Amino acid sequence: MYIESVQLKNFRNYETLELNLDRETNIFYGDNAQGKTNILESVYLCGTTKSHKGSKDREMIRFGQEDAHIRMMVKKDGLSYKLDMHLRKNKAKGAAVNGLPVKKARELFGIVNLVFFSPEDLNIIKNGPGERRRFLDLELCQLDQIYLSDLAGYNHIVNQRNRLLKDMYANPALKDTLDVWDHQMLRYGKKLIRKRQTFVEELNEIICDIHKNLTGGEELLQVIYEPSAQEENFEELLCRNRDRDIRMKMTSSGPHRDDLCFLVNGIDIRKYGSQGQQRTAALSLKLSEIYLVKKKIGDTPVLLLDDVLSELDSSRQTYLLDSIHDIQTLITCTGLDDFVNHQFHINKVFRVVKGEVFNPVKKVNCKQQ
Repeated sequence: MYIESVQLKNFRNYETLELNLDRETNIFYGDNAQGKTNILESVYLCGTTKSHKGSKDREMIRFGQEDAHIRMMVKKDGLSYKLDMHLRKNKAKGAAVNGLPVKKARELFGIVNLVFFSPEDLNIIKNGPGERRRFLDLELCQLDQIYLSDLAGYNHIVNQRNRLLKDMYANPALKDTLDVWDHQMLRYGKKLIRKRQTFVEELNEIICDIHKNLTGGEELLQVIYEPSAQEENFEELLCRNRDRDIRMKMTSSGPHRDDLCFLVNGIDIRKYGSQGQQRTAALSLKLSEIYLVKKKIGDTPVLLLDDVLSELDSSRQTYLLDSIHDIQTLITCTGLDDFVNHQFHINKVFRVVKGEVFNPVKKVNCKQQ
């Protein structure tokens, strides 16, 4: 699986753009604030219907325009797919596959798998639980079409239940309808808990060896799933917390309160790890994501690296670059020095200046002669 081409119209700072990509390494270099990350964002958005930044549709439309369009050609199992994403300021986004409109994100499932790695991901360990849940959900939504549907259903139920809890303050009689929402919440929530637990177990099978290699065998990394409620006691917990939920006007237990714990040699590095340990664990996590996708779908994902090399030391740069040699990769950076220093083979280079992409140079071999 690989992306053949990307076309943009009125997306972010691009009026128009047409890119033909190489099947292996594609480098986008230039100064900061020129539009390099916007290219990666457009690819991720077209493949998943979501921005990696969580941006709203209207924020991604070029200033002064009413809509934006992204088209991406994908080659998978010998077949070509044309993915179209239409962003509108005052309407829901529209998507199409080979010219046929799709109504829900899950209809894009399985066409293209993407792994996005940005400097912000290096802080996933020290940031709050919301970031770690987001990692879980983004990954599982790409791997499991049913999870995507269950997550959407669960989030809708939680929002409706929270609204009811607020309305009950003025109208206590609404309490009788709480059981209906609780029943639905349990139905969806138990599925999410079960699938998250399985995902973390599979992740641990991969991440342990990667982290050992990254740290020269000195550190043992283990990821622990910390559910707000266990599948078997979710119903009991929901009933026990009902009075508190009514008092606080919010749902206090369920998968929307889950977290991930990262143990290095038995120590919780969320609280007690150094910044170096946290960043190394985050790098192990993202590399594990690549191998897990490959294991699940039997094909390599497309890797999007957004200026990550500048945040890593030399040994971690080397390990990362050695890990991606057989994967289609789109990399943004401010210069090519890191690739020259690591003797890294580049297939295509694009220079980005103020929303324009200049003269791609093919087959740049940075290996020393």
